[in-house]
Order: sequence, then C-alpha cells, then structure tokens
Amino acid sequence: MISMKYSILQTIMIACFTSVSAQSDLTLRFNEPAKHFTASSPVGNGRLGAMVFGNPGAERIVLNEISMWSGGVEDANSKEAIKYLPQIRELLLAGKNIEAQEVLQKYFVCKGPGSGFGAGANVKFGCYQTLGDLFIRWQDSAVAAQQYQRILQLDSAITRTTWVKNGVTFKEEVLVSAPQQVILVRLSASRPGALNFRTGLFRRERAEIKTRDGMVELTGALNGGNDDAGVKYASVLKVINKNGKQRVTGNELEIQNADECLLVIGAHTNLNWPDVETPGPDPLPATKADVNKAASKSYATMLSAHVKDFSALFKRCQLTLNDGSYKAVENLSVMERLQRLQQGGKDAAMVPLYFNFGRYLLISSSREGGMPANLQGLWAEEYQTPWNGDYHLDINVQMNYWPAEVTNLSACHQPMFTLTKQMARFGAETARTYYNARGWMAHVIYNPWGFTAPGEGASWGSALTGGAWVATHLWRHYQYTNDQAFLRSVYPLLKGAADFYRDILITEPSHNWLVTAPSNSPENAYILPDGREGQTCMGPTMDMQIGRELLSAGAEAAAILNVDKAWADSVKTVVSRLAPNQVSPSFGGVQEWLVDYKEADPHHRHVSPLYGLYPYDEITPWDTPEMAAAARKTLERRGDAGTGWSRAWKIAFWSRLGDGDHAYKMLKELWAPAVAGSEISMNSGAGTYANLFCAHPPFQIDGNFGAVAGIAEMLLQSHGKENVIRLLPALPSDGQFASGNIKGICAVNGFQLDFSWKNRQVDQLSILSTSGAVCKISLPEGSVVKDQQGKVVKHTYNNGVLTFSTKKGGRYTIVKG
Repeated sequence: MISMKYSILQTIMIACFTSVSAQSDLTLRFNEPAKHFTASSPVGNGRLGAMVFGNPGAERIVLNEISMWSGGVEDANSKEAIKYLPQIRELLLAGKNIEAQEVLQKYFVCKGPGSGFGAGANVKFGCYQTLGDLFIRWQDSAVAAQQYQRILQLDSAITRTTWVKNGVTFKEEVLVSAPQQVILVRLSASRPGALNFRTGLFRRERAEIKTRDGMVELTGALNGGNDDAGVKYASVLKVINKNGKQRVTGNELEIQNADECLLVIGAHTNLNWPDVETPGPDPLPATKADVNKAASKSYATMLSAHVKDFSALFKRCQLTLNDGSYKAVENLSVMERLQRLQQGGKDAAMVPLYFNFGRYLLISSSREGGMPANLQGLWAEEYQTPWNGDYHLDINVQMNYWPAEVTNLSACHQPMFTLTKQMARFGAETARTYYNARGWMAHVIYNPWGFTAPGEGASWGSALTGGAWVATHLWRHYQYTNDQAFLRSVYPLLKGAADFYRDILITEPSHNWLVTAPSNSPENAYILPDGREGQTCMGPTMDMQIGRELLSAGAEAAAILNVDKAWADSVKTVVSRLAPNQVSPSFGGVQEWLVDYKEADPHHRHVSPLYGLYPYDEITPWDTPEMAAAARKTLERRGDAGTGWSRAWKIAFWSRLGDGDHAYKMLKELWAPAVAGSEISMNSGAGTYANLFCAHPPFQIDGNFGAVAGIAEMLLQSHGKENVIRLLPALPSDGQFASGNIKGICAVNGFQLDFSWKNRQVDQLSILSTSGAVCKISLPEGSVVKDQQGKVVKHTYNNGVLTFSTKKGGRYTIVKG
C-alpha cells in the first residue's frame, strides 16, 4: 500500500515538480473543460496514453494502449495477380494507361476486403482502437466550478487541472510514467475530507467490467476479423486514498471524505510485437503486477522518476526566440493564442511552443522497444479510427519520424526500424507473389499484422515504393549518427529493398530509361489527351527519386562496410539509367509523371514530385539550381492550401529553397483554427485544433511532426552532396526571429550544435562531435575553431566553407577572427 504520509522533503519535491512554469513556450493553457477529444490534454509514455478532458463535474480521461489493434495476420496476397503483370506492363508500354488500370483494378489488388476502404475494424485488416475511458464522477457535480484552469506542462509531461467549489480548491494531476508503466491520476483538495467521488473504467463494446481485490478490471478481446476472437486486453484501476472511506458500488469504486487520492491505471494486450503470429500471454497478470508495484511506491518517488526520465529526452533540444512578446501571451489559452495570430497579433512564443509540443508528442508516442506512432500517434477515442489509424506508407508514417534525428530524438526513431524489419519479413512474400521479385516491398497501407499487399483500390493502393521509402529511414539514421554497427545490422534490409526495386524496373521506349511499372503518383490523377482520367502509370517522378535515394544508399552502405562490391557497382549502373527529374514544358515545374500529363487537380495535397527536395536532397539551390527553380514553380502552382500535413510538408519545402518568409507563412496557415462557427469541430477544416493537434481533418498527428522538421530546416540544414552545415538558411524576416538560440539541434555526420543569433547573424556557436567525423560548415571568412582547452584547431576555408577534423566526443567553439 502506498504511503500517504509524505515527508517534508517529498512534499517539497512535489511542489517543485508540479509548479507552473511561466514560460509560454512550454505550457499549453485551457480556460474550460474539453468539449471534445481535440481540446483535451495528451499525455503518454510511448505505450500507454491518456487524453484528459479536465471536467470538474464528470471527468473523462480517454485511455490508450498502443497495441490495441483489432484484426489479425492474414494472407492477403492474390496468387492470380502475377499472371496479369505482363499484360499490364504491355498496355502501359503501348500508352494504354486506362486499359492497364482496368486490368490492375480487377486483378492486381489484395485478396479479400483489404482495409475495408478505411473502415477495417471488423475485417481482418483491423484498426487501432481506444482502450476505453476512466470516469471520475464528483459528488458535487451540480455545483458550478470557479477559477478553472487546465495546464499541460511540456517539459515535465504533466497535465494539471484546478478549480474552486464552495471555497475549496481542487487539483487533478495526470501523468503517464515510463519507469512504472502506469497512468497516475492524483486528486487533492485544500480542505481535509473534501474528496467525494465515484470512479471506474468503461468500454462500449467487447468488454467485461468487474471489481475484485479492491480493483476495477476491464478485460476483453477485440474482433480478430469475421467476429473471431482477436487481441486480448486488460486494464486495471486501483485507488489509494488518504483518510476517508472506500467501497465498491457496482463496478465502480466510491471514495468518501478523503484528503488525497491516487488512481493507478495499468493496461496490456497480448499482441506480441513484432512477432505477431504468436500471441503473447494473458495480459491481466502483467497489468495487475504493474499496478500493484506502482501502488507500493510513493507518488513523490514516481513523480521524480517520471520527470527525470522524460526530461532526459525533452531537454536534448530546446529552441527560444528572444522576443519581448512572451509575457503578453503567457496567460492566454491555446485557442486564444491561435485566434490572436489569425487576427495579426504577435506571439513569438508560438514557434518554439509548437516545436516543443511536436517533440513532446514524439517522446510520448514512440519509445525505444515499443510500437511506432501511427496516424494518431498513440491517442484515439474511436472504435473505428479514421483510416484505421494505421501506418500509411505514401508519406504519413514517414513524416511522423522526420523530426527524430534533427531534433535529437534518435532513440525515439527506433520503433520505426522495428517496423521496417517486420515489414521486410512479410513483404518478401508479396514481392515474390505479385512481381516475381527478390527482396521485399510494401505498398501503401500497413498494419501490425504485416499487410504488404496492394490495397483494395488500385487507383491508390498499387503504389509500390512504400517499403522503399520506409527503408530510407535506416539510411537517414546512419547519416546522422555514423553508427557503423547499426548500419551493419540493417544492411540486409537496405539491400533487400534495393533488390526488389531493381527487379521491378522495365525499360520505357521513348528514352530507354528504367522505370517502375505499374505504379502511381500517390493519390493524384492525370488527364489524358482524350479527356479520360487515370492514376496508373510507369515511372512517376517520386518513384524515381525514392529509387535513386535507396539504391545510392545501398551502394554507399556496401562501400562503408566493405562488402558486396560487385553488387554495389551494378546498383550504380542502374541508378545512372533511372528516369531523371524533368522540367514540365507546360508550366515549368517539376514534372510529376514520365509524360507531361495535365493534372486532374493542380492543387493536390500530395506534392509527390518534390520528394527529391524534401525529405531527399537531390534538388538543392546550390547543386541543382534549375530543378530548384522548377520546384518553386511546382509549389506556386500547388498553392498554400491543403490538409494539415500537406501544409507542414510545404514548410520544409520552402525552407529547403531558402525562402523563410514563405515557410513561416505556411506555418501560420497550419495554425489556422479548425473551427465551424464558434465551436471547434472535428471535421471543419485543415489547420489546428484547440489542443494544438493537427487537423487533416480529422485529427492526424503527422502534421505536428512534419512542422517540427520544417522549423528545424529554417534554422539548420546539412543536406546535399557535401553535407555542409548551413546555419539560419531560411530565417524569416519577421522581427520576432531577429535573435534567438537553439541547443542540441543535430546535423549529419554526428554533430550536435548549440548556437545563438543576434540581428539575424550567428553570435555564439558550439559543436559536439559524437562520431569524430570531418566537420564542414558555412561561416564567414575569418572564423576561428577552438577545442575544449581553448586551443586553435587547424582548419581550411574554401568557397565560404570552414572545414576541420574532429575527435569523437570533442566539443568545439567557433568564434569570429
């Protein structure tokens, strides 16, 4: 039993850790209880999540466990499809795209219902689902609350709600502990004996709720498809009260006249990630063990461990803008701040707040050893999540991890690598079945059950480079860390993805280029000269760009590891024959398809032909100025509108082009309140909800993550042929950006940088070398490099680039000469 007799020291610790920071770049404030999910406060530890509504009458906390997936492993690969591959390709080579698409749609799709057209909760594909709800029904629910405030503190990962009733101040603190693997809800009041409430767990379907041994147990099994029993889950609630009485009332626990209460909630499933073919053990014993272990510790001890664990990741990278407007917004709610910006008001703290919030979400939804963040990260209230809450491979899951390396959260990238390994295992069969190809692949939609087949609709589901795009994250991690042990461990995955890509290439007749076939440019459509609309094609530009990145990475990895020289040489030959980027004769932008088709939607949300601008780096203003100019025309033609994640992508695009003002414009477009009249609505419009969640709409977390990566691109870039570090390459001209500082931002080759700037010029600069690589950085002539002892380090200066050797673990400062 947890001790409620805290020592003076413990009380001081609690006060310290739960104190409200005045910093408006670290605090999300709310002036009313959440009326809907996208106004509630998210907390999580990578596996368990909670959304706190903060209602002082009848509190609702949505509970999540990241492996709450319906469905199960299935063989969705059509054994008939391969018979039609030659016919489809022959039609494409003959320019008969629509006829090829008709065959593709009929035969070259998955076996069975696939994702259920995005509603797969009750088919084998399954969907991510809510665990359920924790309810707290206060006895004084009819009494109006006063002095209401709800705060989410990002640097300590705690959400706190306070209110006053009948002269008594009540406080609710919620955190999700990674060390303890439980959700903790601490309730307290300023007057002894003032806590009177009932609490319990609830799930609308496929659930059994009962009380046993002083705990509430929620157990059940999700639909495994066709009403077969699927994933088993268990959640347990235990309440520890200081003074007062506790009794069981139905399936709830009733607390009377307590001074303090601690609610401990645990949960597990038997989904055995990533070896999902074999279920894990009954989840109830492990859940009870977690809860009982936590209940044996003091809240102060668990709070201290939680803050230490979370802040160790969060504080690795911190951004500040040195503007005087921070104070003006520190007491405003999130929605008041968003509306203030839309009305032209100033809020310099919003940029670092959004940056900090995105990193907070990644830490909270993706931890080493766990499952990766899905379309909603970790948080969902639905039993049928939008688009199944799955892993979309035509940008969405990749965008989730764009900020991981550059913002010093490399450890949070690890679940993506586990996903890749699992995908390769299942995707090898799909490669053989559909394409008679070596290696492995995946199409557009993926789930924890290893679904790598095409989708049920060929117009969107037949894009075949989803797995290749995922594999590039392995290379990106190596680029940032220079970790050869990691590269050696994932090299077979890179090589397997490259082998598949090579095997599906065919030679197109006009230029004898190698191209993918059949494929499409993610979710976009073209119009043929005869007016017919199609999606199926050969060699869309994105496929070619992904292929160049993947194959080049595979060849370079082989050279670094000193293996497979003949294979790497053959790969380089293939790269030289891939269809190149083309400038569209019709409008001067980057051509999206092999042929300069008319676009069915010139303003389409996917900007697929600019993959080579970001996240890949084969298009840069300094290496390929002609293609960079074409990329600008593409962006101008696409326009600034789009879904939330599309606007986030455009932040990175404009930053890569060095246009900080347009990048900031896109960031402000992303911050547009997603409203319908005076109410925030789940489906009203693209932008941002009341809790800073990104509105697709509906809620999709990739826009939050993509925007963080875009902000990082404004401040530091290290891509291109030479991997030169460039500081402030796209700093907006708005005065709030004139001075600031960032600590712990990362560049390729294992460099971590702390720097500040004044009057838009770098003022102080410190570089930590984690790998001992040669550092190349663009700085004014006359800059001097010094080591930790203050000794000048030998360096060269050529064409604006300062180059010097580093030692692993060495820290260097660069000062003006």
